[in-house]
Amino acid sequence: MLPKIFYDSMLDDVNVRGMDSDIYLSNGVYHADIDIPGFDKNDIKIEFHKGTITIKAEKTFKEKVEDKKFIRHERRFNKLERSFYFSDIDEENIKAEYNNGVLHLTIPQKSEVTKKQITID
Repeated sequence: MLPKIFYDSMLDDVNVRGMDSDIYLSNGVYHADIDIPGFDKNDIKIEFHKGTITIKAEKTFKEKVEDKKFIRHERRFNKLERSFYFSDIDEENIKAEYNNGVLHLTIPQKSEVTKKQITID
């Protein structure tokens, strides 16, 4: 049975525009492919905190707009964010690559799950 992975905003009900993802487990390692088209790798930040990996992509367009008469102007600013919670990962060895608009994360599972007995006071 696969470990539980929680997505932001109830993934089945929400399509996060521009950050579609595929996550799979292979030989004790999670692999996440996240589509982030149109961004440079310097526009992307990846944070990890208490089992949650958050991916943020942000850019602004600095075109000269005074000389143009736009019919449609949607590319002034673009910000995307997506979070995933993993219950059993080795946060020290997460790796990221960004190629052709796809962010690939390699996320190893913890090699040993430790159990702790709680004493009742």
